[in-house]
Amino acid sequence: MSAQPGSSGMSFLEDIKQSAGIVRVVGVILLIVGVLALASPLATGLSIAIAVGVLLLIGGIGQLVFAFRAGGFGKAPLTLLMGALTSVIGLIMLINPGAALGALTLVLMAYFIVSGIMEVFWAIQIKPVRGWGWTLTDGLVSLLLGLMIWGQFPFSGAWAVGVLVGIKLIFSGWMLFMLGMAVRNAAKGADATV
Repeated sequence: MSAQPGSSGMSFLEDIKQSAGIVRVVGVILLIVGVLALASPLATGLSIAIAVGVLLLIGGIGQLVFAFRAGGFGKAPLTLLMGALTSVIGLIMLINPGAALGALTLVLMAYFIVSGIMEVFWAIQIKPVRGWGWTLTDGLVSLLLGLMIWGQFPFSGAWAVGVLVGIKLIFSGWMLFMLGMAVRNAAKGADATV
């Protein structure tokens, strides 16, 4: 049984077109979520703080259960202490999400700076690809947002998480949408030449 000439090439182009469609849909979803986050930055920030608190509490309880099953303080003291610490931090974040929001602001600042630098380097690496400029813009915006938080801390704690996550989601969504469009157009151009 022999394959038709070019049939695997057509299948590959169809896969690229499908992937481009998924990338565009994810981009639109991120745009919508980003706008919602911007509409209510304090609620977004507090929601994130509460979600992180819940995750830490669950993780801490899991560590404690593991430590007790491993023999308690005598055989797994470090795991027991880490589980207790993680549980307490998660509980504190749930009890006082406003204070947790300040700590998350610092984490978010570091995230934006590091991710911005990485996206700029990625954009430079993919430079010949159409849409690389959107990746570069996304990286520069992330870097700028991180530096803005740094410059206004601790006053940025109340608004920064919600606003900046919203802005980041909007730019990331736009970048994915435009990259999906570029990939789709490239696949159409390749399809026309096959």
